[in-house]
Amino acid sequence: MYLEHHTLFNPMAPLKAYADLMRLHFFFAWPLLFCSGYLLATAMYGSFSWPSLIRVLFIGLLGFEGGLVLNDYIDREYDRKDTEFGRLTKYWRVFGTRPIPSGLISPKSALLIFLLLAFSALILIATLPYPHSLYVALIMVYCYAVEAFYQVKKRHQSFPLAQLVGRTDFALFPVAGYLSAGFPDQTALLYFLFFYPFAIAHLGINDLADITNDRARGLQTISILYGISGTVRWIVLFFIIHVFFACIFLMRLGIIARIGIPIGLILLLFATVSLWRDSSPERALTVLPLFHISMLFYAGSLVLDVLW
Repeated sequence: MYLEHHTLFNPMAPLKAYADLMRLHFFFAWPLLFCSGYLLATAMYGSFSWPSLIRVLFIGLLGFEGGLVLNDYIDREYDRKDTEFGRLTKYWRVFGTRPIPSGLISPKSALLIFLLLAFSALILIATLPYPHSLYVALIMVYCYAVEAFYQVKKRHQSFPLAQLVGRTDFALFPVAGYLSAGFPDQTALLYFLFFYPFAIAHLGINDLADITNDRARGLQTISILYGISGTVRWIVLFFIIHVFFACIFLMRLGIIARIGIPIGLILLLFATVSLWRDSSPERALTVLPLFHISMLFYAGSLVLDVLW
Protein backbone atom coordinates (compact mmCIF):
# COMPACT_ATOMS: atom_id res chain seq x y z
CA MET A 1 0.00 0.00 0.00
CA TYR A 2 2.86 2.39 -0.46
CA LEU A 3 3.83 4.60 -3.34
CA GLU A 4 4.18 1.88 -5.98
CA HIS A 5 0.60 0.69 -5.40
CA HIS A 6 -0.92 4.16 -5.71
CA THR A 7 1.13 4.96 -8.81
CA LEU A 8 -0.75 2.27 -10.74
CA PHE A 9 -3.94 4.32 -10.39
CA ASN A 10 -2.53 7.83 -10.50
CA PRO A 11 0.81 8.48 -12.18
CA MET A 12 0.94 11.94 -10.55
CA ALA A 13 0.72 10.46 -7.05
CA PRO A 14 4.51 10.23 -6.54
CA LEU A 15 5.07 13.89 -7.42
CA LYS A 16 2.17 15.05 -5.26
CA ALA A 17 3.29 12.90 -2.34
CA TYR A 18 6.85 14.19 -2.38
CA ALA A 19 5.63 17.77 -2.86
CA ASP A 20 3.50 17.43 0.27
CA LEU A 21 6.24 15.70 2.23
CA MET A 22 8.62 18.60 1.59
CA ARG A 23 5.98 21.40 1.56
CA LEU A 24 7.37 22.45 -1.79
CA HIS A 25 5.03 25.41 -2.26
CA PHE A 26 6.98 27.09 0.57
CA PHE A 27 10.38 26.15 -0.89
CA PHE A 28 11.46 29.76 -1.55
CA ALA A 29 10.91 30.92 2.04
CA TRP A 30 13.60 28.83 3.74
CA PRO A 31 16.61 29.85 1.60
CA LEU A 32 15.42 33.47 1.70
CA LEU A 33 15.44 33.38 5.50
CA PHE A 34 18.81 31.61 5.62
CA CYS A 35 20.35 34.02 3.10
CA SER A 36 19.10 36.99 5.10
CA GLY A 37 21.47 35.91 7.85
CA TYR A 38 24.33 35.37 5.43
CA LEU A 39 23.89 38.77 3.79
CA LEU A 40 23.64 40.51 7.14
CA ALA A 41 26.99 38.94 8.04
CA THR A 42 28.56 40.12 4.79
CA ALA A 43 27.39 43.65 5.59
CA MET A 44 29.21 43.35 8.91
CA TYR A 45 32.35 41.55 7.72
CA GLY A 46 32.56 42.41 4.01
CA SER A 47 32.89 38.90 2.59
CA PHE A 48 30.05 38.82 0.02
CA SER A 49 30.33 36.86 -3.23
CA TRP A 50 27.68 35.50 -5.58
CA PRO A 51 29.06 31.92 -5.56
CA SER A 52 28.96 31.95 -1.76
CA LEU A 53 25.40 33.27 -1.79
CA ILE A 54 24.29 30.45 -4.11
CA ARG A 55 26.05 27.87 -1.93
CA VAL A 56 24.42 29.26 1.21
CA LEU A 57 21.04 29.29 -0.54
CA PHE A 58 21.26 25.55 -1.19
CA ILE A 59 22.49 24.84 2.34
CA GLY A 60 19.40 26.58 3.69
CA LEU A 61 17.04 24.86 1.27
CA LEU A 62 18.39 21.33 1.74
CA GLY A 63 18.82 21.67 5.49
CA PHE A 64 15.34 23.00 6.16
CA GLU A 65 13.66 20.52 3.82
CA GLY A 66 15.46 17.77 5.70
CA GLY A 67 13.94 19.06 8.93
CA LEU A 68 10.44 19.02 7.45
CA VAL A 69 10.84 15.40 6.35
CA LEU A 70 12.24 14.47 9.77
CA ASN A 71 9.18 16.06 11.37
CA ASP A 72 6.80 13.87 9.37
CA TYR A 73 8.91 10.75 9.86
CA ILE A 74 8.96 11.01 13.66
CA ASP A 75 5.24 11.85 13.92
CA ARG A 76 4.10 9.29 11.35
CA GLU A 77 2.09 7.09 13.74
CA TYR A 78 0.46 10.03 15.52
CA ASP A 79 -0.50 11.66 12.23
CA ARG A 80 -2.66 8.62 11.46
CA LYS A 81 -5.06 9.85 14.16
CA ASP A 82 -5.91 13.10 12.37
CA THR A 83 -9.60 13.83 12.00
CA GLU A 84 -9.41 17.11 10.04
CA PHE A 85 -7.62 17.06 6.71
CA GLY A 86 -8.98 20.05 4.82
CA ARG A 87 -7.69 22.84 7.02
CA LEU A 88 -4.12 23.08 8.36
CA THR A 89 -2.98 19.98 6.47
CA LYS A 90 -4.13 21.59 3.23
CA TYR A 91 -2.39 24.85 4.13
CA TRP A 92 0.99 23.25 4.75
CA ARG A 93 0.67 20.55 2.09
CA VAL A 94 -0.67 21.87 -1.16
CA PHE A 95 -2.29 18.56 -2.17
CA GLY A 96 -3.74 18.01 1.30
CA THR A 97 -2.10 14.68 2.08
CA ARG A 98 0.10 13.32 4.84
CA PRO A 99 2.13 11.01 2.59
CA ILE A 100 3.62 8.69 5.22
CA PRO A 101 0.54 7.76 7.32
CA SER A 102 -1.61 7.61 4.18
CA GLY A 103 0.78 5.08 2.64
CA LEU A 104 1.84 7.21 -0.31
CA ILE A 105 5.46 7.16 0.88
CA SER A 106 6.91 4.45 3.08
CA PRO A 107 8.68 5.36 6.35
CA LYS A 108 11.86 3.81 4.96
CA SER A 109 11.73 6.03 1.87
CA ALA A 110 11.05 9.11 3.99
CA LEU A 111 14.02 8.32 6.22
CA LEU A 112 16.20 7.90 3.15
CA ILE A 113 15.06 11.27 1.80
CA PHE A 114 15.89 12.92 5.11
CA LEU A 115 19.37 11.40 5.12
CA LEU A 116 19.99 12.46 1.52
CA LEU A 117 18.91 16.02 2.22
CA ALA A 118 20.87 16.24 5.47
CA PHE A 119 24.08 14.78 4.05
CA SER A 120 23.82 16.94 0.93
CA ALA A 121 23.55 20.01 3.15
CA LEU A 122 26.45 18.78 5.27
CA ILE A 123 28.65 18.32 2.19
CA LEU A 124 27.96 21.91 1.15
CA ILE A 125 28.57 23.12 4.70
CA ALA A 126 31.96 21.40 4.66
CA THR A 127 32.99 23.64 1.75
CA LEU A 128 32.53 26.78 3.86
CA PRO A 129 35.72 28.33 5.24
CA TYR A 130 36.67 27.26 8.75
CA PRO A 131 35.40 28.02 11.41
CA HIS A 132 32.14 28.93 9.63
CA SER A 133 31.72 25.34 8.47
CA LEU A 134 31.97 24.17 12.08
CA TYR A 135 29.46 26.75 13.33
CA VAL A 136 26.85 25.84 10.73
CA ALA A 137 27.38 22.07 11.05
CA LEU A 138 26.96 22.21 14.83
CA ILE A 139 23.76 24.22 14.51
CA MET A 140 22.40 21.79 11.92
CA VAL A 141 23.01 18.79 14.16
CA TYR A 142 21.54 20.65 17.13
CA CYS A 143 18.44 21.65 15.16
CA TYR A 144 17.71 18.12 14.01
CA ALA A 145 18.21 16.81 17.56
CA VAL A 146 15.94 19.49 19.00
CA GLU A 147 13.31 18.81 16.33
CA ALA A 148 13.27 15.16 17.41
CA PHE A 149 13.08 16.23 21.06
CA TYR A 150 10.14 18.51 20.28
CA GLN A 151 8.21 15.83 18.43
CA VAL A 152 8.64 13.26 21.21
CA LYS A 153 8.44 15.51 24.29
CA LYS A 154 5.14 17.13 23.33
CA ARG A 155 3.48 13.72 23.64
CA HIS A 156 3.93 13.66 27.42
CA GLN A 157 4.37 16.95 29.28
CA SER A 158 2.55 19.27 31.68
CA PHE A 159 4.75 22.30 30.92
CA PRO A 160 5.50 23.42 27.33
CA LEU A 161 9.19 22.54 27.46
CA ALA A 162 8.96 20.90 24.04
CA GLN A 163 7.79 24.15 22.50
CA LEU A 164 10.16 26.50 24.35
CA VAL A 165 13.21 24.38 23.60
CA GLY A 166 12.04 22.93 20.32
CA ARG A 167 11.53 26.23 18.52
CA THR A 168 15.09 27.29 19.14
CA ASP A 169 15.76 25.31 15.96
CA PHE A 170 13.68 27.69 13.84
CA ALA A 171 15.15 30.74 15.60
CA LEU A 172 18.68 29.48 14.99
CA PHE A 173 18.07 28.86 11.29
CA PRO A 174 18.79 32.44 10.09
CA VAL A 175 21.56 32.66 12.70
CA ALA A 176 23.21 29.68 11.00
CA GLY A 177 23.02 31.66 7.77
CA TYR A 178 24.73 34.54 9.55
CA LEU A 179 27.47 32.28 10.88
CA SER A 180 28.19 30.94 7.40
CA ALA A 181 30.07 34.21 6.84
CA GLY A 182 30.08 35.85 10.27
CA PHE A 183 31.00 35.03 13.83
CA PRO A 184 29.13 34.56 17.12
CA ASP A 185 28.73 38.23 17.95
CA GLN A 186 26.13 40.65 19.27
CA THR A 187 24.38 40.90 15.90
CA ALA A 188 23.95 37.12 15.74
CA LEU A 189 22.53 37.16 19.27
CA LEU A 190 20.14 39.98 18.44
CA TYR A 191 18.88 38.14 15.35
CA PHE A 192 18.15 35.13 17.55
CA LEU A 193 16.43 37.22 20.23
CA PHE A 194 14.40 38.97 17.53
CA PHE A 195 13.31 35.80 15.76
CA TYR A 196 12.78 33.42 18.71
CA PRO A 197 9.61 35.13 20.07
CA PHE A 198 8.24 35.20 16.53
CA ALA A 199 8.84 31.44 16.25
CA ILE A 200 7.09 30.82 19.58
CA ALA A 201 4.09 33.01 18.72
CA HIS A 202 3.89 31.34 15.30
CA LEU A 203 3.85 27.93 16.98
CA GLY A 204 0.99 29.05 19.22
CA ILE A 205 -1.19 30.14 16.32
CA ASN A 206 -0.33 26.96 14.41
CA ASP A 207 -1.36 24.86 17.43
CA LEU A 208 -4.60 26.79 17.81
CA ALA A 209 -5.49 26.20 14.16
CA ASP A 210 -4.80 22.47 14.58
CA ILE A 211 -6.37 21.95 18.02
CA THR A 212 -8.86 19.32 16.85
CA ASN A 213 -6.17 17.07 15.38
CA ASP A 214 -3.92 17.59 18.41
CA ARG A 215 -6.71 16.39 20.69
CA ALA A 216 -7.15 13.32 18.51
CA ARG A 217 -3.40 12.64 18.59
CA GLY A 218 -3.21 13.11 22.35
CA LEU A 219 -0.45 15.72 22.03
CA GLN A 220 0.26 18.28 24.75
CA THR A 221 0.47 21.35 22.55
CA ILE A 222 -0.01 24.94 23.70
CA SER A 223 -3.71 24.84 22.91
CA ILE A 224 -4.23 21.58 24.79
CA LEU A 225 -2.20 22.67 27.83
CA TYR A 226 -3.67 26.16 28.19
CA GLY A 227 -6.88 26.13 26.20
CA ILE A 228 -7.91 28.56 23.50
CA SER A 229 -7.84 31.71 25.66
CA GLY A 230 -4.49 30.71 27.15
CA THR A 231 -3.08 30.18 23.67
CA VAL A 232 -4.17 33.65 22.58
CA ARG A 233 -2.48 35.16 25.65
CA TRP A 234 0.64 33.14 24.77
CA ILE A 235 0.63 34.61 21.25
CA VAL A 236 0.10 38.17 22.53
CA LEU A 237 2.88 37.83 25.13
CA PHE A 238 5.46 36.61 22.65
CA PHE A 239 4.36 39.15 20.05
CA ILE A 240 5.08 41.92 22.58
CA ILE A 241 8.50 40.40 23.33
CA HIS A 242 9.09 40.15 19.58
CA VAL A 243 8.35 43.86 19.12
CA PHE A 244 10.71 44.76 21.97
CA PHE A 245 13.66 42.91 20.45
CA ALA A 246 12.74 44.12 16.96
CA CYS A 247 13.26 47.70 18.14
CA ILE A 248 16.74 46.80 19.39
CA PHE A 249 17.62 44.74 16.30
CA LEU A 250 16.56 47.55 13.96
CA MET A 251 19.28 49.81 15.34
CA ARG A 252 21.87 47.64 13.58
CA LEU A 253 20.12 47.50 10.22
CA GLY A 254 19.91 49.64 7.11
CA ILE A 255 17.10 51.78 5.80
CA ILE A 256 15.31 49.06 3.79
CA ALA A 257 15.14 46.71 6.79
CA ARG A 258 13.98 49.62 8.93
CA ILE A 259 11.01 49.88 6.59
CA GLY A 260 10.38 46.18 5.87
CA ILE A 261 10.49 44.87 9.43
CA PRO A 262 7.96 47.42 10.79
CA ILE A 263 5.63 46.48 7.93
CA GLY A 264 5.90 42.88 9.08
CA LEU A 265 5.19 43.94 12.66
CA ILE A 266 2.08 45.82 11.56
CA LEU A 267 0.80 42.68 9.84
CA LEU A 268 1.46 40.69 13.01
CA LEU A 269 -0.34 43.32 15.07
CA PHE A 270 -3.37 43.01 12.80
CA ALA A 271 -3.25 39.21 13.11
CA THR A 272 -2.93 39.36 16.90
CA VAL A 273 -5.78 41.86 17.36
CA SER A 274 -7.97 39.85 15.00
CA LEU A 275 -7.26 36.70 16.99
CA TRP A 276 -7.95 38.48 20.28
CA ARG A 277 -11.41 39.45 19.00
CA ASP A 278 -12.15 36.02 17.55
CA SER A 279 -10.14 33.23 19.16
CA SER A 280 -11.53 30.39 17.08
CA PRO A 281 -9.32 27.84 15.31
CA GLU A 282 -10.88 29.02 12.06
CA ARG A 283 -9.68 32.57 12.66
CA ALA A 284 -6.23 31.27 13.62
CA LEU A 285 -5.97 29.55 10.25
CA THR A 286 -7.18 32.72 8.52
CA VAL A 287 -4.46 34.92 10.04
CA LEU A 288 -1.66 32.31 9.96
CA PRO A 289 -0.56 33.45 6.46
CA LEU A 290 0.08 36.93 7.90
CA PHE A 291 2.83 35.43 10.05
CA HIS A 292 4.47 33.97 6.96
CA ILE A 293 4.08 37.17 4.97
CA SER A 294 5.66 39.05 7.87
CA MET A 295 8.57 36.63 7.82
CA LEU A 296 9.01 37.33 4.11
CA PHE A 297 9.10 41.05 4.82
CA TYR A 298 11.73 40.46 7.51
CA ALA A 299 13.98 38.28 5.40
CA GLY A 300 13.35 40.09 2.13
CA SER A 301 14.15 43.51 3.56
CA LEU A 302 17.37 42.20 5.11
CA VAL A 303 18.37 40.74 1.74
CA LEU A 304 17.56 43.96 -0.13
CA ASP A 305 19.44 45.96 2.48
CA VAL A 306 22.64 44.40 1.18
CA LEU A 307 21.90 43.65 -2.48
CA TRP A 308 20.07 46.88 -3.39
